[in-house]
Amino acid sequence: MSPAVLCFGEILWDLLPHGAFPGGAPFNVAYHLHRLGVPVLPVSAVGPDELGAQLLRRLEAWGIATTAITRDPTAPTGRVTATLSASGDAHYTIETHVAWDHISIDGAALATAARAPALVFGSLALRSAHNRQALARSADNRQPLARLAAALPPTAWRVFDVNLRAPHDDLALVRRFAPLANVLKLNSAEAARLVSDAPESPGREETDARALAAQLGVSTVCVTAGSRGAGLLRADRWTWVPAQPVAVVDTIGAGDAFLAALLAGLLRGARTDAELLSAACRLGEWVAAHAGATPAYDGTTPV
Repeated sequence: MSPAVLCFGEILWDLLPHGAFPGGAPFNVAYHLHRLGVPVLPVSAVGPDELGAQLLRRLEAWGIATTAITRDPTAPTGRVTATLSASGDAHYTIETHVAWDHISIDGAALATAARAPALVFGSLALRSAHNRQALARSADNRQPLARLAAALPPTAWRVFDVNLRAPHDDLALVRRFAPLANVLKLNSAEAARLVSDAPESPGREETDARALAAQLGVSTVCVTAGSRGAGLLRADRWTWVPAQPVAVVDTIGAGDAFLAALLAGLLRGARTDAELLSAACRLGEWVAAHAGATPAYDGTTPV
């Protein structure tokens, strides 16, 4: 079996006006990596309910391994209610005290880590003390995800996907866990908040990316800016690619698809930064033009 990318964090149902869709940022990234031909292993938890069983069946139907998704015996499977603006932008109400607040690291994840080319983890899963403890480095290295991170090859990409969703938007937590990563991905509004706790200012993405790299010690910073485009700071060089217009259905999961395409390109190592960003933007735009975060790939998919 080929080495798999580990995706740690929430798995849930997005409840939209036009239906219920599987979701959760690390789950969405795993889906799109799989569709792009990159082996993945989601690391999460579902409840003992039918919603959890449906998520597991959906993953199995897609051909994605579920061996590192545990079933919490007491907490329900996560759900998010999303309301959409006229432009398709989403506002989220995220249920608390759910299964993915209690992610366990089992033998399958630890065994995979030793050969994993990358680990993706998000900020939303840090809302629970259990998951924060799992992620925190410890002197004796007994915490589960600390062991997971320590088991990664030295060359592995460690990708921190920042998703500031009020009220789960603790900037201090993001700063605390950012040094675990060597790639930071966030949108322009999140970058502005982290740098100066101020609203975003279009055109300031490079300045904010450089400030974050210096402040957090993360050498590679990717800033997305929706309909404006996206930029990547790598090896002290800034690259910007403009977006292309699309008819937006909803923006849910577009950033996750972007990240999957970006990481797939980094893993393959054969493209310039402009080509990496272009491929990532095109996939994100394609997802925004479809309902939900995990649309079926077809002849229109830009891969």
